[in-house]
Amino acid sequence: QLLLVESGGGLVQPGGSLRLSCASPEPTLDYYVIGWFRQAPGKEREGVSCISPSGDTTIYADSVKGRFTISRDNSKNLVYLQINSLKAEDAAVHYCAASFPPFGDSCQREYTYWGEGTQVTVSS
Repeated sequence: QLLLVESGGGLVQPGGSLRLSCASPEPTLDYYVIGWFRQAPGKEREGVSCISPSGDTTIYADSVKGRFTISRDNSKNLVYLQINSLKAEDAAVHYCAASFPPFGDSCQREYTYWGEGTQVTVSS
């Protein structure tokens, strides 16, 4: 079992920025492919980005390219999602999830472990 805990959400004005974090107390987080997802009320969950275990390969959904940056610091057991130029449509609960390797050419894969999410609210 891998525990994942997201943090960094909050209320931000349109055009603002946030950095979300995905943490695990387990020292094995660097073994996994990590994906970030979001789900707005009444909408299906959407995958936004994923990153390889080493952090050298990343993939983004077209809807967030150029504004979202995924990264990881395996020495700290952390994966980040930097969100810039926030828009109303970014308002959602954002989740991180872990998938067993290897990393492929798509974020669409089975994710075994999920965090409980962190709320991002965009409002002026």
